[in-house]
Amino acid sequence: MKKLLVTGSGGQLGRSVNRLMGSKYELVQTDVFEGDGIKALDITDVDAVCKAVAAEKPYAVINCAAYTAVDSQEKDVETSYRINAVGARNLAIAAEEAGAKLVHISTDYVFSGDKTTPYTEFDATGPVSVYGRTKLAGENFVKEFSRRHFILRTAWLYGDGKNFVKTMLRLSETHQRVSVVDDQIGNPTSSDELAKAIDYLLETDNYGLFHATCEGSCSWAEFAEEIFRLAGRDIEVEKLTSDEYALRNPQAAPRPHFSHLDKLMFRLTGDFAMCDWHEAIERYLA
Repeated sequence: MKKLLVTGSGGQLGRSVNRLMGSKYELVQTDVFEGDGIKALDITDVDAVCKAVAAEKPYAVINCAAYTAVDSQEKDVETSYRINAVGARNLAIAAEEAGAKLVHISTDYVFSGDKTTPYTEFDATGPVSVYGRTKLAGENFVKEFSRRHFILRTAWLYGDGKNFVKTMLRLSETHQRVSVVDDQIGNPTSSDELAKAIDYLLETDNYGLFHATCEGSCSWAEFAEEIFRLAGRDIEVEKLTSDEYALRNPQAAPRPHFSHLDKLMFRLTGDFAMCDWHEAIERYLA
């Protein structure tokens, strides 16, 4: 049985990878903590990463680890670069030395959000936040140090962990009305669907950069309305502009206003497609 080394295995995507791929691969699960079958691995320590990957000799490394608290990173810049950029570099170096494939997860935040049509893998990047800049740096390190890599940009991820869906459901227990931004457009994406994209690519030599989100797009407010509808909760969604929301809830990091990711590379190079976001959120809530 082929072996996969998974970083960030305690997170939303790591858990989805475990559920989907645990029966067909031998998984070496790692995170910053140790316990419950998870080995401690600090991806910012290049020697520790190279030693761990060399010892396990995996078929592939799947990097689900990231610093995703976007507002905190505006003041914690060095930690952001250490995890999102240098951590990716370390895994790329180790995977290349071990002859392993590398799957690296990136984000829609690498774009400015100034377009009005979906972003393809061929569009110029232009991150406006520390999180976006450090994730783009991570992409570049992966391209530089790993020949056999898959970079998957995703967005608005939810799964088994802290996420927008669970926040909305929690608020609906004590509020009849919630305020949500309505002028930021993106692709709500199930971590289970993203794990399927990883599983699909791993058995191929179709290396490179891919956008990997559920099909279709909506605003955060529209996403919230669908969550409440499917959950059978009669909650009013107050639709705010980003500026209106920021006056009530100041945010340190700017968000891309439009980050609909087009899955052009999947269409050009294969027959894989992720399901529509409506279908994915219905399955998740069920």
